[in-house]
Amino acid sequence: MMNPLIPLFVAVPLAGAFLTIILGRFITAIPRYMALAVLLFLAFISFWSLVTGGDGSSVYTLGGWEPVEGVPIGLYLIHDGFSALLLCLISLVGLLSVTYSVSYMARYTSENYFYSLFCLMIAGMNGVVLSGDIFNIYVFLEISAISSYALVAFGVEKNELEATLKYQVLGVVASFMILFAIGFIYWSAKTLNIADIRTVFSADYDNSHYLLIQILLLTGFGLKAAIIPFHAWLPDAHSSAPSPISAMLSGVLIKAVGIYVIIRLFFNMFEVTEGMSIVITTLGALSMAVGVFLAIGQWDIKRLLAYHSISQMGYVVMSVGIGMILMARGIRSEVAALAITGGIFHMLNHAAFKGLLFLNAGAIEYSVGTRDLREMGGLAKGMPVTSATSLAASLSISGIPPFNGFFSKLIIIVAAVMGRFYFLALLAVIVSIITLASFMKFQRYAFYNVEPGKIRNDIKEVPVPMLLSMITLAVVCLLLSLLALPGLRETVLSPATDILMDQLKYSSQITGM
Repeated sequence: MMNPLIPLFVAVPLAGAFLTIILGRFITAIPRYMALAVLLFLAFISFWSLVTGGDGSSVYTLGGWEPVEGVPIGLYLIHDGFSALLLCLISLVGLLSVTYSVSYMARYTSENYFYSLFCLMIAGMNGVVLSGDIFNIYVFLEISAISSYALVAFGVEKNELEATLKYQVLGVVASFMILFAIGFIYWSAKTLNIADIRTVFSADYDNSHYLLIQILLLTGFGLKAAIIPFHAWLPDAHSSAPSPISAMLSGVLIKAVGIYVIIRLFFNMFEVTEGMSIVITTLGALSMAVGVFLAIGQWDIKRLLAYHSISQMGYVVMSVGIGMILMARGIRSEVAALAITGGIFHMLNHAAFKGLLFLNAGAIEYSVGTRDLREMGGLAKGMPVTSATSLAASLSISGIPPFNGFFSKLIIIVAAVMGRFYFLALLAVIVSIITLASFMKFQRYAFYNVEPGKIRNDIKEVPVPMLLSMITLAVVCLLLSLLALPGLRETVLSPATDILMDQLKYSSQITGM
């Protein structure tokens, strides 16, 4: 089924980036309203496509090139149950980050460059999520990555420039490995279309060559996703960037250009093998455990949140890995489906609560002028909305009901127990308890820990656009809990799980075979 809306996900933000730079030179206020209009439009069409798409997938062939004898010769953009969820995430968190930026970025110069780079980053992420061609994934990945390098350094302070240098160096290493893997794929398969690569590889492949490609791709995209041990760039980059960009990097970028691509390729391009599934599960479990232990000792709010991003992405990777192991063994397909659903659900939840926490951190820094928890205290009185929304996000990430994080973690733990991965289930519970301890520290030192006579009366709440974004994400943290209900889960999450587990479904819609 051809969907004419699909190319707009890339074309509209690209046009927005171009027009923002030109018109921003003449009218100062145009960039922020242009970016808001672009993200509002993308949010509308992404949720419209999710609601009207149902279980089906839409394929858009650029230039109208149809497959010839089942061989795809054109460039494909594919909108299915999995990509639809990511598009909604990108547009929602993007819209709220831009709304937040209207007040937050007023302190910075060159707003037109900020909003132009923001639109370019959105275009790149949308392109990665929609591409059915592995080289196009690489091209769009570079668009989003280069934009994010500039945005991390936007304040041009020493620590920001140092952070973006580290980010760029490791980003270039990741890009080189991905490009190297794409070269190997084209050398052996003579095609770059994901569905066609699967057809060629499943018919005849050299095992050692196949394994080398998988390792290169896992390392490259693992660096982009900042899973352990490829995480070195993330704490500096996420803590140094302007807060709306931190929310984007943690909330959606590491998912769209890292986790999403790993899941898509290892389910829809490669055969699911037990050995690689165990590697992926181990990396997820390591990220989950190491990330939380690195986080708990931090006093800089944004570094604390950055390390928790590594830990929470570990939940996603571990859960999907459990599903892969069960699929590779050909047993308990219903448990495999539950594990994969839990991982996808947690990925959605993480975008909401971690995006909100970074916006909270930005609000505190905006009003107080510091990110050090030891220099805060008693902020609940002067910043009641920031305090309330950060409490909601802290409870959510810690897995406390009725917030969304509880339900996705529960599904992951139940799936691990049902799949007889008892150690991983216990590890997930322990990590969640340590996460709760870490966020109790955050709440205590930021909002409550002060002697009565030392409460600062000069602290005021942040401007309305920033409050609006935080309140909206706090509400989203509650509403996403509803996806745990059977009817909604089957409508929203099951199409994503189905396209990953039914490995011929993705290929057949492109090749027509």
